[in-house]
Amino acid sequence: MLRRLHGLPGIVLALALTVTALTGAVLSVQPALDRLVAPAISAEVSVADLAALVAARHPGVSAIRLRADGSLTAAFDDGDTRGVERIDPATGAGLGPYAVSETTRFLTNLHRSFLAGDAGRVAAAIGALAMLGLSVSGLALLARRLGGAGALLRPIRGTPAQRWHGELGRLAAVGLLLSSLTGLWMSAGTFGLIPEAQGTSPAVIASGGAPAPVGTLAGLKAVTLQDLRALSFPDPADPTDVFTLVTADGERVIDAATGATLALTPATALERVNDLISMLHTGRGAWVLGLLLGLASAAVPVLGVTGLILWLRRRTARPRITPNVPARMADTVILVGSEGNSSWGFAGTLHAALTAAGHKVHTAAMNDVTATHLAAPRLLILAATYGEGAAPQSAKHFLPRLARLQGRPAVAVLGFGDRSFPHFCRFAREVADALDARGCPQLLPMKRVDRRSAQEFAQWGHDLGDVLGHDLVLTHVAEPPKTAPLVLAGRELYGEAVGAPVAILRFQAPSDPRTGAPGRLPAFEAGDLVGIVPPGQEKPGDGMPRFYSLASSTHDGVLEICVRLREGGLCSTFLHALAPGATIHAFIRENPTFRPAKGRAPLILIGAGAGIGPLAGFVRANAAGRPVHLYWGGRSAASDFLYEHELAQHLAERRLTTLRTAFSRDPNGSAYVQDRIAADAPRLRELMKQGAQILVCGGRDMAEAVTRALEPVVRPLGLDLPTLKSSGRYVEDVY
Repeated sequence: MLRRLHGLPGIVLALALTVTALTGAVLSVQPALDRLVAPAISAEVSVADLAALVAARHPGVSAIRLRADGSLTAAFDDGDTRGVERIDPATGAGLGPYAVSETTRFLTNLHRSFLAGDAGRVAAAIGALAMLGLSVSGLALLARRLGGAGALLRPIRGTPAQRWHGELGRLAAVGLLLSSLTGLWMSAGTFGLIPEAQGTSPAVIASGGAPAPVGTLAGLKAVTLQDLRALSFPDPADPTDVFTLVTADGERVIDAATGATLALTPATALERVNDLISMLHTGRGAWVLGLLLGLASAAVPVLGVTGLILWLRRRTARPRITPNVPARMADTVILVGSEGNSSWGFAGTLHAALTAAGHKVHTAAMNDVTATHLAAPRLLILAATYGEGAAPQSAKHFLPRLARLQGRPAVAVLGFGDRSFPHFCRFAREVADALDARGCPQLLPMKRVDRRSAQEFAQWGHDLGDVLGHDLVLTHVAEPPKTAPLVLAGRELYGEAVGAPVAILRFQAPSDPRTGAPGRLPAFEAGDLVGIVPPGQEKPGDGMPRFYSLASSTHDGVLEICVRLREGGLCSTFLHALAPGATIHAFIRENPTFRPAKGRAPLILIGAGAGIGPLAGFVRANAAGRPVHLYWGGRSAASDFLYEHELAQHLAERRLTTLRTAFSRDPNGSAYVQDRIAADAPRLRELMKQGAQILVCGGRDMAEAVTRALEPVVRPLGLDLPTLKSSGRYVEDVY
């Protein structure tokens, strides 16, 4: 429900509120500008002092007022001249005529009513209500994604659009909530929905004596100028008229002859609330708050654009399932639980393969489960896990609905998730357990797919085909990749002497054939992935791309990868055989979760073999000299010490703080990277106390060994790896 409310309707509303947001952002700067130009008001000057100075220049002064912009003004009618002027609070001197800027007036009316009178005010009120709903729903969705309200300050992972939307939304949420709530209150007051604040003014009788000099009146001398809101002077022709002094505390009536306070009407609670609401909405009297509210308002158009990008991506990522037979006619039902629609792509591939094999297949969302679905002979469930082990959007109601339905089809559950998270595929596990508890026969044991691995999905399809009695080939390509040509500019080969060749390959964009100008590389960062499809398998469906972690960024001018030659590996064999000048076609896949966190906290980089690639890229990018400690394992220092000379240079330049290597075939004593970690436990523990982040890259066996070595390192600190993973302080890119 929250997702639907915050989705397309929210995007439309956010974009429609751009005028209100941008005018609010511009107006929010005004209090700070006013503070710069308005003369300071001293706490040592009384209202009587200023009134005497102004009356000396203007015998016909009728009122002195503190304006919302911080200016003190005097209204006067001296017979031959009349008007309103700005006055110096220290000397009472005139500072020129007072007039509201036409630009400010225009922007204010545009902000409050879209220049459309009462109809515009109604629209502005609806906009404030919509912004309140978007802010609340956005915070709730972000909390759910990050693992609960207590996790709202955790790092936000994802694509640039996801990070921008989440980070801006998180920063702007309080300001937008405050602006929308106060705006609704002020709109309600405009239309009379809030009663006017009226205090009870007691009847007073003035002395009627000759007016005393205003500077001598005790009732005015007792109030400092900083407390003044407005002072109305008595009519000179009426000896019974009085001074009316308005402050934040209320309204005083002061005898013009004796200076005595004849009556005090305290400000009502509603008046105080209205004053507070006005200050919180406009920033008048609190210019820092005004600037913060303006920044929050300025984020609204960006949130609308990034929200639109995310919505379009989710919408286009969900494939059209055809032919989708009715559930009552299906021999196989596929139910999909997805948050960002990636699982739907795998479901489409499975649906097409089963249909081609002669099955009657129906595919639907897990939320749509009915007794008809459970009456089918076979039920295949593809379920992602959201946040900290929660159900994804299209499966949130599955388990409660399942408990109310009858039926025991033969089932197979396939979970999708990221192994670097502590609750890897937890929701899929819950679904499998629930189906097992109701007695559903298992077609296959539950299987988990790490980071949308097409290879693991294909293996699951092979196993399912064996159960069904026929071949089932699941060749999944999430999207037909739009590739760019890359030319091999250079290569370094290591590891041949130990039977484990690893090549460092550097590619450049091809030159423009017409002008000879250097080509432009696509945008990428170290740690992102490059997808390469071997020759002869470029068409979607013909082959699966092999992804390699990038050791460089676009700013380095080359696309650099480390490739280990694997026996029977089609893509690695192809890449190792490339000669300089050869061309490949590749595409970039962002990998934003595998990045050093921002800040100056130490980095602990751990890898083995070709996994050093992105780690070397992180070191190369460390021009600021952040503390970086690299642990890396290879086979032989003489044969496959990847990046040896570059790392030595980085040590000299302080881009790299320390380097600890381990070689498993070193004649002077073999060791693995986990051995170095165990030996350095005290130092690593001290780094973790300083807030260090750990990034691990390499094979899964190495990563598991590193996990076992690090657990006793962090345990004495009251930490554990699942907690560090959930907070972004322990990040893996393993294969």
